[in-house]
Amino acid sequence: MKNFALIGAAGYIAPRHMKAIKDTGNRLLAAFDKFDSVGVMDSYFPDADFFTEFERFDRHVEKLKRTENKIDYVSICSPNYLHDSHIRFGLRVGANVICEKPLVLNPWNIDALKEVEKEHGKKVYNILQLRLHPSIIALKERIQNGPKDKIYDIDLAYITSRGHWYYTSWKGDVSKSGGIATNIGVHFYDMLTWVFGPVKTNQVHIHTHDRAAGYLELEKARVRWFLSINADTLPDSVKAKGGRTFRSLSLEGEEIEFSDGFTELHTHSYQHILDGNGFGLDEAMNSIQLVHDIRHMKPLGLVGEYHPFAKLNLAKHPFEN
Repeated sequence: MKNFALIGAAGYIAPRHMKAIKDTGNRLLAAFDKFDSVGVMDSYFPDADFFTEFERFDRHVEKLKRTENKIDYVSICSPNYLHDSHIRFGLRVGANVICEKPLVLNPWNIDALKEVEKEHGKKVYNILQLRLHPSIIALKERIQNGPKDKIYDIDLAYITSRGHWYYTSWKGDVSKSGGIATNIGVHFYDMLTWVFGPVKTNQVHIHTHDRAAGYLELEKARVRWFLSINADTLPDSVKAKGGRTFRSLSLEGEEIEFSDGFTELHTHSYQHILDGNGFGLDEAMNSIQLVHDIRHMKPLGLVGEYHPFAKLNLAKHPFEN
């Protein structure tokens, strides 16, 4: 049984980490969040100590470090721009680290973390759960076993509707979230480069507060992609059913279904890490470099190979007059 500490206990994704810790037969000893809406902890680890001040959390973890209850893993579910700092905290207290995606916002942050890993002799693992999804594993095997010189045509669309709260929160601040492509798209870019190989060409057509669209040429694929948090961009068929999310990955016109099974993938990710595997800093680099480049590119507009959804009417920022 391993001892865990958790940073970011009040966030949306934190319950999946709590469930993963419990389902893999381990225990959560301490958790931190500056917000105290953490009643969900009662469902998993009601006896875990909880802190709303980082300094007190730090002191408590340091105290545990000198007892039989030393923390083995620090799990990080904090806002994206804090991941780098919280990862270094976990390594400094002598723990391995499991961090939500995006691991960091900039590729050079990964280079710095490699040095901290060496200093403390511990490992950083990133949650890249799509690599463990049966449909994506089957797709990777299909591509590997297919014609060696074939370049596949891919369309990817992911729309996950968000309300006005999004723009008030840290997620609406590009300096803190990394923007749309980083915040909701990084795991798709990781999956695409894992299956189809490294980036050869990267173009951005549209990039606004609520959507982004572009084109990638990978080693074995041409990819048109579209990401959005605006419900108005949902297909009419989804709107008619009252849906708020749309996820589509098509390969040469064939839909690859991978919507099911998402809720259990964090548990699989934790078991993968605990079994001595897991995806480390090097595995995270391709997607972090890609979203960093997308964030700093000037959009081209509707020219070239753009995703059909890129033609949808643009929307004003909800806080504009």
